[in-house]
Parts: sequence; structure tokens; C-alpha cells
Amino acid sequence: MKIYQRLFAQYGPQHWWPAKEPFEVITGAILTQSAAWINVEKAIKNLKQAGALTPGAIRQMPQEKLAALIHSCGYYNSKARKLKAFAGWLGEKYKDDLDRLFTQDISELRRQLLNIYGIGEETADSIILYAGNKPIFVIDAYTRRIMSRLGIAPKHNSYSALQRLFAANLPADVRLFNEYHALLVKLAKEVCRTQPLCRQCCLNTAGKSAADKRYPCQKFINI
Repeated sequence: MKIYQRLFAQYGPQHWWPAKEPFEVITGAILTQSAAWINVEKAIKNLKQAGALTPGAIRQMPQEKLAALIHSCGYYNSKARKLKAFAGWLGEKYKDDLDRLFTQDISELRRQLLNIYGIGEETADSIILYAGNKPIFVIDAYTRRIMSRLGIAPKHNSYSALQRLFAANLPADVRLFNEYHALLVKLAKEVCRTQPLCRQCCLNTAGKSAADKRYPCQKFINI
């Protein structure tokens, strides 16, 4: 919570997820795999203009046409298959009723999502948190990087181990998990980059000298 409070004080609310409808959130979660959000926005705009941002429209549209509409987000042929797989599953199992889908408890919902072609852990958890409004912490490459540099990542730095770290030390709150994930992304993009700008980091309470090879943010958690 100390990390979250410092990040929130520095950056303020991030207003994630940038979509109004649950199916748009789900579509974005699939399209954003290995893609910058600005390119996902272009793809979603194309889908909206084509009247294709519904499960039924995606099922009926030829895969080649769907791939062309989402070309901007990269891996468009694979992602078109993934969108069709999700839309097909949603229609067959839930008659396109997302409210019915999200009545499932988190563990069952996650199990079902992970059985769909193209839905991995990060995508499934993004759907559960941002579209389903259920408290599960999303782990991404940025989270792994920051937790490792802070020195609090689990020894076996797996997705599930990191997720348990957050679950064990935070209240299960949708708004908190939403905001925390967004703040970590903000920090990673602006400061905690591949080559970190430690002197600019709000978690740096120590400063960094040439003799200190550790990340100075590691001292923050001991305050």
C-alpha cells in the first residue's frame, strides 16, 4: 500500500479502462497483446465504423476482412482468429450475454476464459477486472520489472506468484486493483524503463551513486 500511495500521490488517477462497453473492453484486452494502446484505439475505431464491435458481427465477418480492420495493432491475422474464437464461444455458451458470463465466480470465470483460443493469463485477468469488475490483479511485464527492481518479487517470479504477492498484501478491491495496475504502467513507461531514470522516480528515497549498483527504490519499502 505504501508503494500505491506514493504512486497515486505522484501521478493521480489514471482513469482506466478507456472504454464504455464490456465487449469493447474485452476486444481491447485481446488486441493489446504485444501492441501499443494507440494502435489498438485505431483498430477499435475501425471496428466501430464498420459496425463490427459486437460478438455477432465478428462471428459473421470473414476473417480476412476482420484482420484488415485491426491491421494497426499488429499480429492482425492471429488476433482476428482470437476475436472470432471468443465471439464464437460467447455465443455458443452464453448467447452473447455478458451479464450471465460475469455471474461466475472469479476462479470459474478464469478457468473458462483460459480455455478459449488466444486467451492467456494477462488477457483473462484484464477481462475479469476491467470488463467483469471483479477483483483480480493483472500482472504484466511492467509489473514484473518494477517488483524485481524493488526487490520484493517472489523467488520464482511466475505470473501466479506475483499475483499472490498482491492478493496477500492488499484488500480485494476492484477500484484499487484497477488503479494500481494503471499506475505501475505509468511508472514503467515514464521512469522505470528498460534503462531506468532512477533519479526521477518517486520511489527513490536514497539517490543513486556510482558505487551503489542496487536500484535505490529498494530502500523505499524499508521506510
